[in-house]
Amino acid sequence: MNQISRVFYVFLSCLFVYSCSKTGDNTKDQDMLSSYLENKKIELGAVIACSASNDQGEVLTFFYPEANSSNPRLYQMKNEKVKKEDFTNYTRVFETPAPIFNGYLRHYTQKLSLEKWMIVTYELDGEVRISNPIRSKQLSKATIWHDKVTIDQTVSGMPEFSWEDNAYGDNAIYFQVVSDANDNLLSGTYTNDNYYQYYITSNIILNITTLEPPNLMLGKTYKFTLMDVSEDNWVNAIIFNKNFTAE
Repeated sequence: MNQISRVFYVFLSCLFVYSCSKTGDNTKDQDMLSSYLENKKIELGAVIACSASNDQGEVLTFFYPEANSSNPRLYQMKNEKVKKEDFTNYTRVFETPAPIFNGYLRHYTQKLSLEKWMIVTYELDGEVRISNPIRSKQLSKATIWHDKVTIDQTVSGMPEFSWEDNAYGDNAIYFQVVSDANDNLLSGTYTNDNYYQYYITSNIILNITTLEPPNLMLGKTYKFTLMDVSEDNWVNAIIFNKNFTAE
């Protein structure tokens, strides 16, 4: 190979390496939350979402998809040690969310070896809606699953549910779901109080119930679910599908 050919070969090799590197960087950039949001109308804090861990070592990220929303996405950081407000630190997780309560809520399931910040997005009414950052704590504060709830049915058809207040520390809000035997969500509510009565709205501070909840049928089986959620949207404890019979 003569000198000119050698120089030309080196030039082509460098050009090829640069081209591949550039393509790889572009592909990676497109997976960043900041790239997805470019030139789009956005609304911060507009997706209700939180995460919990289970006994299988998985992290479950729950969210409420508003009617007519589309293109749900999950983004996460490499770890929890970078700025949670910086969208350039978030890359997309290519997972499909599974339904819960027959699709009223959805959730992502992941195996994570590190604790991370995560964000859920979806599109609605021409804008990208974005959840507040969620801090996973599957290693430092694994979610406790239990069935410790008191159900007072003194008022027929209107059971009152109560639980120990802030039993696990770091509580910001409580999320309650009453569902039927077929897992259809009847009411989905948030309170600051450690009690909720079906269907009294006086202490509800956030409500995702879209239809008027039906009267409970006496003698029928229903289910109660509670999430104790921290300020950074980690679920400290869950009471899941606690069965009760309406009286």
